Amino acid sequence: MSNDKTYNGWSNYETWRVNLEIFDDSYFLENDGYSWNDTYDLKNELCEYVEEIIENSAPEGLARDYALAFLQDVNWYELAEHLQQDYANLHADA
Repeated sequence: MSNDKTYNGWSNYETWRVNLEIFDDSYFLENDGYSWNDTYDLKNELCEYVEEIIENSAPEGLARDYALAFLQDVNWYELAEHLQQDYANLHADA
């Protein structure tokens, strides 16, 4: 059995899914309130952003707990690097 957990070019399913469902649009990239130049700070901001979405949209209980547990396997650093590149590409012509 393989230990390869990559999924659709991402390090794992969780990272791919969070990117697809939450960050895969230009709306987020147009927000200048994030640390686009600091990968470490950006990864922390991304994690907080997604946790806040879940906490504000799901009532307390088992489903919310599972959603928050799902986030533990997200590769936030990979997401931050990916979004930094997308942000740079979006603003390259500006």
